[in-house]
Parts: sequence; structure tokens; C-alpha cells
Amino acid sequence: MKLRYLSLSLSVLLASCASGPAYHLDGNRLVLDKNGGQLVLTPLDEDAIQAEFLKAGAVQPASRALVPQQAVKAELTERGNTLVYSLPGMRAEIDKTSLAVSYYRGEQLLLAESSGFLGQEGVNLGFTLQQGEKLMGGGERVLGMDRRGHKLPLYNKASYGYTTEAAQMYYSLPLVISSQKYLLLFDNTASGEMDLGASQGDQMTFSAVGGRRAYVVVASDHFAGLTEEYTQLTGHQPLPPRWALGNFASRFGYHSEAEARDVVKRFKDAGIPLDAIVLDLYWFGKDVKGHMGNLAWDKAAFPNPEQMISDFKKDGVKTVLITEPFILTTSSRWDEAVKAGAIALDASGEPATYDFFFGNTGLVDVFSPKGRDWFWDKYQGLLDQGVAGFWGDLGEPEVHPSNLVHGEGSSDELHNAYGHRWAQLVYDGIGQHRPDMRPFILMRSGYAGSQRFGMMPWTGDVSRSWGGLKPQVELALQMGAQGLGYIHSDLGGFAGGDKFDPELYLRWLQYGVFQPVFRPHAQEDIAPEPVYHDAAIQKQVGDYIKLRYSLLPYNYSLAFENSLTGKPLMRSMLMQSDDVKDFDNHHSYFWGDAFLVTPVTEPGAKTVTTQLPEGTWFDFWTGERIEGGRSYSRATSVDTLPVLVKAGSFVPRVAPSQSTDSYSSKELTLHYWADPSVTQAQGQMYEDDGHTPDAYAKGQYQKLLFSAQQQAGLSIQLASQGRYPGMPQSRRLTLVIHHPGAVKAALLDGKPQHFARDADTLTLTFDWDGAPRTLDLQ
Repeated sequence: MKLRYLSLSLSVLLASCASGPAYHLDGNRLVLDKNGGQLVLTPLDEDAIQAEFLKAGAVQPASRALVPQQAVKAELTERGNTLVYSLPGMRAEIDKTSLAVSYYRGEQLLLAESSGFLGQEGVNLGFTLQQGEKLMGGGERVLGMDRRGHKLPLYNKASYGYTTEAAQMYYSLPLVISSQKYLLLFDNTASGEMDLGASQGDQMTFSAVGGRRAYVVVASDHFAGLTEEYTQLTGHQPLPPRWALGNFASRFGYHSEAEARDVVKRFKDAGIPLDAIVLDLYWFGKDVKGHMGNLAWDKAAFPNPEQMISDFKKDGVKTVLITEPFILTTSSRWDEAVKAGAIALDASGEPATYDFFFGNTGLVDVFSPKGRDWFWDKYQGLLDQGVAGFWGDLGEPEVHPSNLVHGEGSSDELHNAYGHRWAQLVYDGIGQHRPDMRPFILMRSGYAGSQRFGMMPWTGDVSRSWGGLKPQVELALQMGAQGLGYIHSDLGGFAGGDKFDPELYLRWLQYGVFQPVFRPHAQEDIAPEPVYHDAAIQKQVGDYIKLRYSLLPYNYSLAFENSLTGKPLMRSMLMQSDDVKDFDNHHSYFWGDAFLVTPVTEPGAKTVTTQLPEGTWFDFWTGERIEGGRSYSRATSVDTLPVLVKAGSFVPRVAPSQSTDSYSSKELTLHYWADPSVTQAQGQMYEDDGHTPDAYAKGQYQKLLFSAQQQAGLSIQLASQGRYPGMPQSRRLTLVIHHPGAVKAALLDGKPQHFARDADTLTLTFDWDGAPRTLDLQ
């Protein structure tokens, strides 16, 4: 982000004409008066403009999506009947008669209003779509990558047991990303609809039952830049604790302390790494129904929870608890919550109650100070007991009657912001009560910008079937491009399934190695944890989990990059290539910049086909060299996930540990895939203590920097920046160079070194204290 400054070059400070509106500049905002209201354009960044309609006599709700930005240089000029409002990266052209706004980047038209807010009843907005324009967005949907031609509800709603098509799901987002390289956010939290050319092929419309009349347009030369700019405007995901990248034991659910202790012991005995156990609703009640809202341990089933949590912690296992915003009238907390004023009200001002699957209930009002204070008090008590993370479930909310009245508006106006506000409550509370702790917040519903509260959404109650596995890449790539870089699935599938399918299970968990959160989770009819299956399954899954742990230096560096730029860990082919021909590809994806992954989603698959980007690629398992820019098919077996590595990639690895508590890079292996086609390459590894909040901003980190040049020979440079408490003072570095070519000598800072060599790799080991080093292969 460049340094922003306020500098307005004005042709007119205040103007009015018979055929057009009065307009003036208020600071760096352009304000136009017409039709009993004001159209206000505000530069949010060099490449982003917000448009708002301020209706006379009405209060415009504040944005829940945007975070404050620095001032931006802008220019206002006139060209006949057109006002031209220009930023360094884009401009808005406003017709003075109609006040219709069109947006340009250079000479390219990005999009144009067909019906702006002015003169509209309600909250309605329309744009003209261009011929051939493709649109992704709308949050979680299973409709293919291009969602043009669909009419989509803007209403977070559970989609139990979904498979290969779902138009309405847990986490809707009122935004689109266009093949014209713009992002459009309809900044409104209310129940609504987005019509992406379904009713009229060339029209994109947004509507809502009420709320904010505003939208934001972001422009970039690159598709990845749209996501980076959008997350700059709505807030970056904070770097999670390192353990969030480890393996989770999770199911619906562990009924007792004995069951929880058993699963942790089984992982330890099997030598399969484990970092967290997630306790579903049985921690506060013995039955599915009747107990939701207790938010206190069922001491009959969990007689000594604090000791259990402490014992798990000694083994490097963190405890994560489910919580829901529903307080049943049969729960032990109902009277307390009502007395505290924590429950959302009905139209008569009484605590609203209604029936849903789990019983007769009220809903915590996270939009009222009393509701937030009461709810946080329960979280604080659990934190004090040693709980390390929280799972917020049913936060659409799953049942949210229209007659509910919240502290900041009606349920229909605030519905899509409920999970967003809930995540903020937990995030802010942890920051105040435990400023030494990075939050871990697992939730399935939110709004634009929820990533800044540390929210890690998952794709909901997916069917435990091949049909459930198929859309997971599409969902992850869509949500990642829309700012939610930690979207993930219940590995193995959650809902249904009448018998264990080992092939499906293995394929899903293989994919999970290269997704942000590794959490097998399912209904308990079929165990989601590998330790309850036979020795062969334990070996196959255990090896993949160990691979994930060995990649922690690489994965943690991706998490760090996301925290600075918003770039997701899973990246679409489109995001990497910038070529519209890759817009629809949801079969393969990049894990960071190095790995190209193609999950197997068909039973009994013998071959897998990947549309390779340009360049040179290597099979991660066999080392085979492959030329890109074509369709590539390779044989596959149930043991092997198709993974390719891009030539010129640096990938740091460590020996897998039983838990990230034992993580250390003191023994570090650095892999480099060399090829004559790559003459210059760079890489980096980010490291800190894994738990200090804002470690990078505090200067408590180290970066290891790698670069390579290959012409007559191969030269690799190593350097480092920064320090943090507890870091290795020196590392035993093993450098593995794949496909180095003919090598007669290896010189480290000019001194000959012994190296090992086989057909595809060259390996040498030396001590490195972080000082600059150069390795030359001759």
C-alpha cells in the first residue's frame, strides 16, 4: 500500500446548472444534490471508489464492511455534460442530467450504472453487463465459477447435506468479481437478492429490504490485485496461531471426558500428529435437544474439565469448544439471559421466543451492549479454564424470524451481519482479556470483512459422498477470492453416509493436506478420525498428515502473506495466470505459488487431467519434468494425490512433530526445483514464535530469504532479516536441489563442499546462522 495523501485539484468548488445537479467537494468527497437526496462519491484508495445515496431525512447506516483508509489524491473536471472524478487508478464519469455513473480504468470501461440509487424506491441498484462478461462471487454457492445467469438470494441460510448444486448457502456475500477486472461490493447487510443477468441477460441488479444504500468499485490490472485491494479496504485476516495449521480431532460429537481422552490417546499411540480437539454440543448437555444455551460443562459427562484441558495441553493438544447463539427456554441460562437483557426482543419489547430443531429458544442479541456483555462473560470464563479456541455454530442465524428486534435494527436488516458481529465480539474480547493470545474463531456465516476478526469459515454440513467432495475446490476458490482465505471443508464429509467408503475418505483427506484447516469432522455413525479405522487407513492418512506437518514452514509463510496482502492460501488458476481462459477452472488450484494441486473427486479414477499453465513443472512424487501450456494426464492410485511443483520454487520443510508445540526449524530442509528455463527465482520463509499477536508489527519475527540464478551454472543465495525471542541461533540446513544438471563442484562462499547426488537431486548440509551465504554449483 502506497502512502496516501489528500490533494484535490478542483475545476469547480460549487456549481449548479439548470440541466444538472448542484455539486461540491466536501474534503475529498464529491457530493451531488438531486431528487431529494445526495449522491456521494468517496475515494477509498487509488483504485477504489465508494458510491452512497444519502436520502433526505433518512439515516445512512454505517458500513460494517469497510475499515478506515488514508486520504487519496483525486481530481474533478468537467467535460460537457459529464463530471469526471479521477483517482490515480480509476475514474468515475457522472452524467449531470441523470447522475448515472460509469467507471473506467484507463480507456477501459469497467461497468456502468443502468439504474442508480437516485429516484429509486427502496434499496435497488442496477448495472449493465458487457457482452461475454463473466462473474464470480456471491459468497458460498455451488453453481460453477461463472455465476452469470443466476438469481441469488442474499440471505445466509443453512444448506444441510448439499452436493453438486446449491444456490443459497451458509455464507452469502453481496459482491462480484468480473472478468473485466473489477470487484463490486453492494455494501448492505439486509435480506436481499442479486440478479446476475438471470431476468435480463445484460443487467446485473441488487436489492435489499432496507439498510445501507452504498456500493464500492475496485479496479486492478490483475485478478489477484482485486482480492488484495478488497481485503485492504475490508481488513486483513490476522495471522492465526501456528497450531491452527495442524491436525484436529473433531466429530459430532464426543459425549464424555472419557471419549475425548480416548481419541487424544489414540493419536498419540499411533504417532499421528494432533494439535487440537473440538468438542461439539455434548460438552454442555447429554442430549442433542433441550440443553443449548447452558454454556457450562455437563459435570456428569465431563467431571473435571479443567484437568482434562490441562492434560491435553501437556500433550500439545488445544481444546476448542462449540458455542451457539441460541438460548433455549429449557436451558439453565434462560432466566439469567432474560434478566441480563441479552435476548433479542419481539415487537412488543419482550424477549422473543420461537421453536426450532433444538427446542424453544431465544437468540442472543449480539447487536446490543447487554447481549454482548452477557455472551462475552461466558467466553471469558471458558478462556480462564484454558480453552484455546471457539467454534461459533448456527450463526446465519439458522432460524431468524423477521419480527425480531435487535439493538441496531430489525432482523431482516441485520441478518447477514449476525455472524460478523458475533465474531467481532469474540475477537475483541480475546484481545482485551488475553492480549498475549492469537484468537482461533471457527464460524460458518459472516459478512464482507469478517476475515479481519480472525474468522475461519467452513463450507457447512456437506454430504458425506463423492457429490459432496466435488464442489469443495469451487467453494474454496470463490471464498478465497472474496477475502476468506481460511475457508475449508469438513474433511471426509459431514452428513449421512450409510457405510464407510475408504476411497472417498482417503481422497478427501489427501485434498485436506493442501487446504487451510485440516479438520476431519462428521456425524458419529462413521468415525471421521483415522485412529478409529484399520492399520492401513491409519498409515495412509498418517503419512499425509505428517506431510502437512513437514510443510509447516511453507504453510505458515503462506498464512503470513495472507495477513499482509489478503492473498488466499488456495489460489485459482485465474488468480495466478491472469488469463480469462482460466476463469472457469475449479478442478485444479495453486497452494501458494509452488504447488499445483488437482484433487481426485471421482471414484475409481485411474487418470487425472490437469490444464497446465505455461512454464516447467515437476511431479512432486516422481520428479518427472513436464512442459506446461497444455493438458496433462497422469496415472493415479488411491495412494497418491496429483501434485505438481513449479520450476523455480523454494519449499522449506522440517521433520514432522507430534504437535506444533514441538515445532522447530533448527533442523531445516530447503528444497529448490531448478530448471534452465528459470534464470531468476526468489522465495522466503517467515517465522515467529507462533503465538504472539501482531508479532510482525512488533518486530518479533525472522524472514529467511532465498534467491537463485541459473545461466552457465546455478547460484543460490541465502540471507535473513529480523530476530524473535526463542528463535534458533543457528540452523542445520539441508539444501536439496532437484534437477541440478551436471555438477562437478559445489562451492559455499567459495569453499568446496561435499555433496550427495542421485539421479534427480543434489543434497548438501551445513550450519547456517542467518548470515548471507552463496552456493555455486559448477
